[in-house]
Amino acid sequence: MVLPNFNQNLEKYAQLITEVGVNVQKGHTIVIQIAVDQAPLARLLTKKAYALGAAEVIVQWTDDVVQKEFLAHADSDRLETIPQYKIDQTDDWVAKGASRISVVSANPDALAGVDSDRVATYQAASGKAMINLRKATQANKVSWTVVAAAGQDWAQKVFPDATPEEAQDLLWDQIFKTTRIYEEDPVAAWKNHDETLQEKANELNEEQFTALHYTAPGTDIIIGLPKNHLWEGAGSFNARGEKFMANMPTEEVFTAPDSRRIDGYISSTKPLSYAGTIISGMKFTFKDGKVVDFSAEQGEEVLAKLLAIDEGAKHLGEVALVPDPSPISQSGIIFFNTLFDENASNHLALGSAYAFSLQGGTEMSEEELAAAGLNRSQTHVDFMVGSAQMSIDGIKEDGTTVPVFRNGDWA
Repeated sequence: MVLPNFNQNLEKYAQLITEVGVNVQKGHTIVIQIAVDQAPLARLLTKKAYALGAAEVIVQWTDDVVQKEFLAHADSDRLETIPQYKIDQTDDWVAKGASRISVVSANPDALAGVDSDRVATYQAASGKAMINLRKATQANKVSWTVVAAAGQDWAQKVFPDATPEEAQDLLWDQIFKTTRIYEEDPVAAWKNHDETLQEKANELNEEQFTALHYTAPGTDIIIGLPKNHLWEGAGSFNARGEKFMANMPTEEVFTAPDSRRIDGYISSTKPLSYAGTIISGMKFTFKDGKVVDFSAEQGEEVLAKLLAIDEGAKHLGEVALVPDPSPISQSGIIFFNTLFDENASNHLALGSAYAFSLQGGTEMSEEELAAAGLNRSQTHVDFMVGSAQMSIDGIKEDGTTVPVFRNGDWA
C-alpha cells in the first residue's frame, strides 16, 4: 500500500464507522461481517468498538473463493436448507439488539460461471431462514451500517488500466474521499452532511406527495407514495433511540412507494452487481405496481431469478433521490457496487420496504404494513435509474404538480 498516510486514515475510518456508523455505546454487542483479506480493518474496528464500551465484538469472516466453491459444488440439500445453528446465531443477535457492521469488498463477478439456479436456491433459503434479522433491520430495531473496503479484485474491476497495487490505492482513495476521511474531523463532517440531507427530507415530508412522475430517455413512470410516508436522510434511530448511519457513503433521501400504484416503464442507467453477476441495460414495465415485462442486455437470466424469489420481488420497496451533481456521480467512476453507484444516481429497489418509511410503521404487523402499501418480500435489491436527463414531478392529492428534479438535480 503506497497511498500516503494509509494506516492513519484506515484508523480514522474505523473510528468513524464505530462512533458514527453504528454509534457503539457501553454494553453493546457488535457484529462485524468482513472478508478475510480485510483483517487489518477488522482488527481496528474491534479495537475501536471495545474502546467505546462494547460488551462483545463478533467477527464473521467471509471469502469469495470459498463461497464460490460451496455454491458450485455443495450437495443440493445444503443449498436448500440453512443449518439451525446459523438461524439461532442471527436470532441471538436480534435478542441482544446487536449492531451490525457489513464491510463490502467482494469482486462484482465473484460468482461468474456458477449455475444461477443454485445461487438463487441458496439465496431463497437464506432469505427465509434469516427473516427475523431482516425484519429487525428493516424496522430499525437495531443499528446497522454498510461500508466498503478495497478488495483487490473489485479494485481491478473499477480501475482495469491500473496495476493491481495502483488499483487498490485508487479505490481506497475514493472510499476515503466519499466518507470524508480526509476532512480534519470526519465525525463532525458527517454530522454536518447528515443535517443537510435531513433538511431535504423534511421539505419532502411537508409536501406529502401522493405520487412521483419520472421522465427520462427510456423512462416514463408514475410511482405512488403511501399516505403518511416518511422521507429519511443519512441518519436513522434504532429502538433504543440511538442514532446510526445505515450507509457510508450516502447522498440519498429515500422513502417507500405504494407498491400497488406503480405504472409505466423505466430503464436502468448503471450496472448492478447482484449474486456475483453483473446485470446491465435493464428495462422494466409496471402495471398496478407489478413488473409485467422486463429485459436486460447482460445478466437477464439472473434478473429473472431475482424477480422469481417471491411475489414481493416483482414490486418496489424503495424510492431514493440523489442529485446527479453528487460527488460520487461527478467522479465519473462506475463502481459496480450498489453502495457507491446508488449514491451517484436516483434509484429504486425491488423487494421489501423499510417499515420506518411510514409513520408508526415500526410498530405495525406485516399485514398492516402490506395494507398500507408497503411491499413485503424476502429480498431488497437497489438498481440505478437516474441521469442528468431525468426530471421528476411531485403529484399532490388535488392533481397539481410540483417540480422536484430537473435535468438530474433538485428543482
